[in-house]
Amino acid sequence: MISQATIQQIQNRIDIIDVVGNFVKLKKRGSNYLGLCPFHNEKTPSFTVSASKEIYKCFGCGKSGNTIGFVMEHEKYNYVEALRWLANRYNVEIEETEVSPEVRMAQQVSESLFIINDFARNYFSDVLFNTDEGRDIALSYLKERGFREDIIKKFQLGFNPEGRDEFTRAALQ
Repeated sequence: MISQATIQQIQNRIDIIDVVGNFVKLKKRGSNYLGLCPFHNEKTPSFTVSASKEIYKCFGCGKSGNTIGFVMEHEKYNYVEALRWLANRYNVEIEETEVSPEVRMAQQVSESLFIINDFARNYFSDVLFNTDEGRDIALSYLKERGFREDIIKKFQLGFNPEGRDEFTRAALQ
């Protein structure tokens, strides 16, 4: 396991403009930087990076986070892989600490739950927007309740059709 001191050292050295700039052409606009979002296709830049806050936000697709989160999302890395990538980029020597099998198992379970939750969120959001039943029942209901589509997408609301086990089948594939 990567030591907390190493994680802190990585966080102190990373520069979000440098990291994101590897993958996105950024232009300075005021105190922020603007570019085309690497997470969806767009022609007008809606991807904003704040150097002072060390965060990014796409106002088109809603993706946001810090430097480590960007590396995880863009490179499809888990947290530890993203830390290793950043440590290599910023010449930070990684100090490892031994963890007990119980702690390692708990970490793996936690990471698995995040992966499952991410899959479920994407699946149910896709069902909401891309199926007749999702649009006709759930999306129309949400709109009747005053939810705007941009808010529904931002919070990644979804829909699970009643009495079906497509989700289980999709998850097991």
